Amino acid sequence: MHRFLIALAAFTAIAGPAAAEIRYLAYDASDRVTQALTRGITLEANRGLFGAVSVRRIISTTARGSADIRRGGPDQVRRVLPEGSREVSVYTIKPEGDGRGLSRALCPGAEETWLVLGRVRLARPLTVHAVGRWSDGTFRHCVALSYNWRGEWAMPPSGGASEDPAAPVGR
Repeated sequence: MHRFLIALAAFTAIAGPAAAEIRYLAYDASDRVTQALTRGITLEANRGLFGAVSVRRIISTTARGSADIRRGGPDQVRRVLPEGSREVSVYTIKPEGDGRGLSRALCPGAEETWLVLGRVRLARPLTVHAVGRWSDGTFRHCVALSYNWRGEWAMPPSGGASEDPAAPVGR
């Protein structure tokens, strides 16, 4: 059994990066608040060897813009989520490029902003929480965004309002 676990770990270490694939998962806003802030998003995500999804970038589906995000953040981010929230994956919004604008739109006045996502799964709705840290060190929940599954893009969206709505391919 011990040898099997070592062999599995070695296989995972070697095959993990090679087996990861980039996916583009599209979502439409499902409520007024979400629609006012983002309308729709596409997640550029890595799907690992065992099916786990890790988000790399968030792309505006209906307007030009994208922000790089990376997994991880302080534990205080989860502590300020609304009671009953099941989302646990914390992502830091990188302040470069459109990340700064996204952070300001989601948490006006915050020094830093994080996204907290639930498990990303195909053909399932998605909830994304934005949490900010203010200059006094206080963490606050800014907004909960609700999305309905739209489909999977074969390539990343170009980011214009003239996109073909039939472009996502369902899987």
